[in-house]
Amino acid sequence: MTPEDRILQLNQENAQLKQKVSELSEFIENASMPLHWVNGEGIIVWANKAELELLGYEKEEYIGAKIQDFHQDQDTIAEILQLLGDNERVNDYPAVLKCKDGSLRHVIINSSALIKNGEFVHSMCFTKDVTAAMLAEERKNKLTVLLEEKEERLRLAMAATGLGTWDWDSESNMVYLSERSKDILGIGTDAIYADNLLDIVHVDDRSSVFEPVKQLSDSSSDGHFEFTGRIVKNHRYSTAWVKVQGAAYFSDGKRSRRIIGTIMDITDQKKAIAKSAEMAAIVNSSYDAIIGKTLAGIITSWNDAAEKLFGYRSSEIIGRSILTLIPEDRQQEEDYILAQMRRGESIKHFETVRRTKSGKLIDLSLTISPIKNEGGEIIGVSKIARDITEKKQEERRKNAFISMASHELKTPLTSVLLSAQLMQKHVEKFGQIGSTVGQKIEIQVKKMMGMIQDFLSMAEVEGGKLQLHKSCFQLASLMEECKHDFDTVSTNHKIEMTCDASIEIFADRNKIGQVLTNLLGNAIKYSSSGGTVTIGCKKVGNRVRIYVRDEGIGIDKHHQNKLFQPFYRVDNLNTTTISGFGIGLYLVAEILRSHNSRIQVESVKDKGSTFYFELLEHGCPKKGIL
Repeated sequence: MTPEDRILQLNQENAQLKQKVSELSEFIENASMPLHWVNGEGIIVWANKAELELLGYEKEEYIGAKIQDFHQDQDTIAEILQLLGDNERVNDYPAVLKCKDGSLRHVIINSSALIKNGEFVHSMCFTKDVTAAMLAEERKNKLTVLLEEKEERLRLAMAATGLGTWDWDSESNMVYLSERSKDILGIGTDAIYADNLLDIVHVDDRSSVFEPVKQLSDSSSDGHFEFTGRIVKNHRYSTAWVKVQGAAYFSDGKRSRRIIGTIMDITDQKKAIAKSAEMAAIVNSSYDAIIGKTLAGIITSWNDAAEKLFGYRSSEIIGRSILTLIPEDRQQEEDYILAQMRRGESIKHFETVRRTKSGKLIDLSLTISPIKNEGGEIIGVSKIARDITEKKQEERRKNAFISMASHELKTPLTSVLLSAQLMQKHVEKFGQIGSTVGQKIEIQVKKMMGMIQDFLSMAEVEGGKLQLHKSCFQLASLMEECKHDFDTVSTNHKIEMTCDASIEIFADRNKIGQVLTNLLGNAIKYSSSGGTVTIGCKKVGNRVRIYVRDEGIGIDKHHQNKLFQPFYRVDNLNTTTISGFGIGLYLVAEILRSHNSRIQVESVKDKGSTFYFELLEHGCPKKGIL
């Protein structure tokens, strides 16, 4: 080949090479994969169209700028440049690039370095946009979190309601159970064959569960399943009521593939319903009238006995005020009753009078209790009314008889007392023996007269006829009289009196004397071994405290609140030989209540007791003032 031919050939080959380089440059420039080069100072020296379009920059804005300016995370680009400077490849390195419009692009970077003569010339970097995939992953993660939160809320809600869940796979015939379902059914395994599960249904309830299950195989059914019945669990030792609900999911063949549902233990509800029905039967069959009402006094329930007692049918009275049944002069009792109910306090054996539909007044004994909901909130009132009209009439007849008999006994006893006093006065006529006998007769007659007075007072109290005849008198004088009466009765005891002679009170002298006589009598009776009995008074502010103290057997704490009930007596070995009817302290309490006072006791076992009460000192008109 001649030199000329060789030069021609080289020129042709050079032209072809330039053509290929031009084509390759155009291919890279227009490639869909974003590409760029960065020199050793981190300056962008070249970028193709895809790179510029990815970030939204013009070539003049991008080429010549620092690559760090386009990275969101400076640590990331610093590490990439370090790897390239060490001539290491960068493979699938995640990064976040900043676009011109302010948005961010998630990318994967693959890069290597061009090294010539041991010197770093520039990087060759491929940028893969994975923003869509990252956003999709973020959405997926958010949805996963939301799903987990919803599942947790559902789990908590089901736990709060006591629901268990189950999943019946008809292909395998296995029923998969939640922890709560296992607990309700008394089963220890997570899954059980459906046939074995149906075996624990109570034999009397199996027909009611088999038919709904059978219908689920029919595609014409709505796919819903419900069963309420009994199961036998824990090796047939216990029975529970359950409510089961489910829904069937059908395959393309219209055959149920899965049945998913819930189970709830309703044993307590069933017991509550049975108890409620039992209570309703008891209420309706009760001989006592049982009435329910709101805290505003509106009647809400009315049993058959209430209809018979008051004459109103339930349809006539429910929704009306309880004041319909209360006479006008007793309607203030309702305020007292409702105040007690709002405080959560019951009222037992409250004797009163109520009015029937016909207008007839009847004597009743009421037992009233607050009705509370599960949270302990008072939502109403239950009232049991017992007709005590016959009992009251019997009491009135009894009190009339006692009053008559007492008055009839008083006359001969007064004559006996006068005779006994004459025997003591005229020693020269009756002799010393007659005087001594007269003294003993006087003591016993006074005891009898005291008992008769107590019976009369008891009849007055029970008949609501206790009358007071108040006057102004010296308290010390009355105490001295009472002391004198008992000085002659008891020789074992030393009776002391301490009271300021100037103290005057305005009260019923005879009734307060009866109070002191009862307290002194008890002090002596319950101090059988003797000792000192003190009757006294002292000023406490504008009141006078009156007390009787003994050194006797004392009273146990649990007896002290009952002492003032009628006919109550303390029964123990120390009191078996002590006589009494148990009416003295009851009368004391009632007499003092009519004086707007109350009897109180302080006592220590085997140490003694102190009974005391207070009366107002004021109220006595001054001498010389009209």
